[in-house]
Amino acid sequence: IVTDSRLQYLTEIRKYLITALHPLQVIANTPANLYSDATEYFSTHARLLTENTALKQQALEQGVALQKLNSLAAENNHLRQLLQANQSMKEQSVLAEVVHVGRDVFTKEIIVNRGEKHSIAAGEAVVDANGVIGQVTRVSPLTSEVTLITSKSLAIPVQIERNGLRAIALGRGRDNTLDLPYLPTNVDIKRGDRLVTSGIDGVYPAGLSVATVTQVDITPDSPFARIICTPTGGTENFKQVLLVQIPQN
Repeated sequence: IVTDSRLQYLTEIRKYLITALHPLQVIANTPANLYSDATEYFSTHARLLTENTALKQQALEQGVALQKLNSLAAENNHLRQLLQANQSMKEQSVLAEVVHVGRDVFTKEIIVNRGEKHSIAAGEAVVDANGVIGQVTRVSPLTSEVTLITSKSLAIPVQIERNGLRAIALGRGRDNTLDLPYLPTNVDIKRGDRLVTSGIDGVYPAGLSVATVTQVDITPDSPFARIICTPTGGTENFKQVLLVQIPQN
């Protein structure tokens, strides 16, 4: 040993022995390496599962937030349109929000969050940014009942914007359409004609959009044309409406 330490006689032999023993060292370390690798695998797997769950929750939360953002953007745009409609009317109006819509398809009534406390009176016209949707028929201190123009109990004086022809539009009740009854078969009305309020009843300001003619049927056995119209306004998409107050004489 002393001679080897000074003259390095056994260096080459030591290298060969180390090389020969390397496989045994690898085999001896294999269980420890397998344990370490398995521990790291399960630890990484658990961490990835936790991160995946957190990311899924974050994606859902962001999706809900995006839906709310889109809804708020649409509502903001609608309010801007209502503001423009309000500015274009000489009559005084009050902004209201729909708080209840009847589930019965045959009930053409809604409830808004403005009433006697807000100087609302029965008979006031109710409009949105696209046109007339109904009329206030009952008022309580904090809310008002609005009958829609598609109700059978409501009639609204209109005129054809194209030629000024006057008529009375009646709700059909069973669907969201209007009738123009008792007009002769030779009446000058076409599909696509726009109906606006005539203003002769003292309730609806003149010139407000009401409906569009979507169907004109003429049959030989009837002296009257069957004219169906689709309202331009509605409460299906937005909750905000304007209550147009009747001018005080």
